[in-house]
Amino acid sequence: MAKRKRLEIPNEALIKPSDTESARPTHGRMPIAEVAGDTAARAALDEVSQAMATAEAEGRVVRKLAMDSIEVDHLNRDRMVLDPDEMAALTASLTERGQQTPIEVLSLSKGRFGLISGLRRFHALRAMGMTEVLAFVRKPEGAAASYVAMVEENEIRAGLSFYERANIAVQAVGAGVYPDVRAAVKGLFAHVPAAKRSKILRFVVLREALGRQLQFPTAIPEKLGLALATAIEADKSIATRLSDALRKTPPPDAAAERRVLERPLKAPVAPPSSPEEIAPGVSLKAGRGKLTLSGPAVDAGFEAALLDWIRAR
Repeated sequence: MAKRKRLEIPNEALIKPSDTESARPTHGRMPIAEVAGDTAARAALDEVSQAMATAEAEGRVVRKLAMDSIEVDHLNRDRMVLDPDEMAALTASLTERGQQTPIEVLSLSKGRFGLISGLRRFHALRAMGMTEVLAFVRKPEGAAASYVAMVEENEIRAGLSFYERANIAVQAVGAGVYPDVRAAVKGLFAHVPAAKRSKILRFVVLREALGRQLQFPTAIPEKLGLALATAIEADKSIATRLSDALRKTPPPDAAAERRVLERPLKAPVAPPSSPEEIAPGVSLKAGRGKLTLSGPAVDAGFEAALLDWIRAR
């Protein structure tokens, strides 16, 4: 009887692959898949890089800057006084939670930056001993855009006094950003109600008449400032008398300065003046905060022409 041949399971490690088998990739992916994957990865990386470059160019990337590289007085500042109580509250918040909102700067030259907005945060962080600050590096279109950004942030976060608003309008004109204070107020405070812009212009009168002598101008209440501006426009000598009084005896505090400013408003009212003919058939009578026009030439046509002139101002 013939001996049966025993069958054994072949050992794959000892089997020499055929030519066909040796051409098969030893890993699980075909070369074309690898190329496609690498191309997709590079495309995704390029897309991310482009998005980051665009965001940085638009000033939407937060950067950590050395505080010593930032010029705080690059712009004339709108905020004239840093209230101690508000600064204490801000410092406490920064100490507890860190800087949550970046400041805004613009790039100057040689690694220097000019502060646009965030003055209070900057001073609070520096007082805390911080050497770096989080910032957006903006690219405003001209000086006017920088001033508007500064003013609008303060309007939203911690409003300025009317005197500070008037002061920055005058300073912006002096810096050549706007041709006159009306244009400055309209440009800087474009998003506030017209009535508020009108009050700012009234405080411009006060700032230009007494700015050099006032020690506590940001403490002047709205009502007092408006009344005083009207009185100064009606009688220019009031500004001279107040300037002399403030210069000779500088007030020790805001309350004392306010009492000096209130004096002209408590003075006896001068008797009304007699009508003066200022044009053929037109007479003018002036009183405190009031002008009266009368005469045969003051007709409907005169009224229409006067209204057109007033609206054009």
